Amino acid sequence: MPPVPISPIKVGHIDDVQELRKTKPRTIPQRFVRDLTERPTLTTPLPPPHSDMPVIDFSKLSKGNKEEVLTELFNLATACEEWGFFQVINHEIDLNLLESIENLSREFFMLPLEEKQKYPMAPGTVQGYGQAFVFSEDQKLDWCNMFALGIEPQYVRNPNLWPKKPEKFSETVEEYSGEIRKLCYNLLTYIALGLGLKGDEFEEMFGVSVQAVRMNYYPPCSRPDLVLGLSPHSDGSALTVLQQAKGGPVGLQILKDNTWVPIQPIPNALVINIGDTIEVLTNGKYRSVEHRAVAHEEKARLSIVTFFAPSYEVELGPMPEFVDENHPCKYKIYNHGEYSKHYVTNKLQGKKTLEFAKIQTKNTN
Repeated sequence: MPPVPISPIKVGHIDDVQELRKTKPRTIPQRFVRDLTERPTLTTPLPPPHSDMPVIDFSKLSKGNKEEVLTELFNLATACEEWGFFQVINHEIDLNLLESIENLSREFFMLPLEEKQKYPMAPGTVQGYGQAFVFSEDQKLDWCNMFALGIEPQYVRNPNLWPKKPEKFSETVEEYSGEIRKLCYNLLTYIALGLGLKGDEFEEMFGVSVQAVRMNYYPPCSRPDLVLGLSPHSDGSALTVLQQAKGGPVGLQILKDNTWVPIQPIPNALVINIGDTIEVLTNGKYRSVEHRAVAHEEKARLSIVTFFAPSYEVELGPMPEFVDENHPCKYKIYNHGEYSKHYVTNKLQGKKTLEFAKIQTKNTN
């Protein structure tokens, strides 16, 4: 989350969706009502064939015998290439810690509005409480409240936005983020090996990796067919780690073969997705995938998302291993800090942000 110099941005009135739900449970303000083409289809008669997201058993990678490691590396490489998403089981993070961060996140969102507003997300920024990626007074809004914090390196933190309540919130975020950071470095090692690279290739390239966490709370919505919990987008990170709170409805959908596929979370698993950074580095061999969140008529949903990316100082571009006559270079070399600034100062709109990095082909018209 780069410190972005922002000119004053007029975002208009933004309703807090939890307050809306409390005071006007049947009302959907016009700014939340999506255009017909954007509205979600909430009834899928049958899931498309092969719509089960791949599952990776982390313990086979970390502790398995040679055959198990090779098999799971192959499964991981296939998941990255064909899906861009996978669920990780046996990830070796204490389940009590997952439960703690989930409970404390929920407690934070249940605080009175005036308490949460002590940590405001200023327009054009992505830390604090509110709605991110809003840049105009007429932009459609997501049916979601967010609370986001920069974690690493230390200079991305804004200490004024770390809440005093609930008790132990900040120290639990610290512990949780440390464990997720270890998992990300390990996954990047296995992803590198699956690509035929040195295991420490990405870790060495990334420098002091940037890490941020965001809690998303999606209250019930009387007309979930009219709104989106989170607009379609790909992530600007290298890896994103999603923890879906227990007991919530299915809300995550990913765009697979031009169809929005709902993802059923496995209990205690973490959902991982490839971000734009890995797409660029692999010259499109592994692609970041559009995803979105939908609301539910009766149930609230909570998710905790970690974004893991290279240092802002790093210059990125396709690695030579993935460029040849049959695979021409698709992306330019760019500074990751510049890309991050570009990402957080534009609204979420599919994979449009990645245009920043693409080599533009000459128009023959």
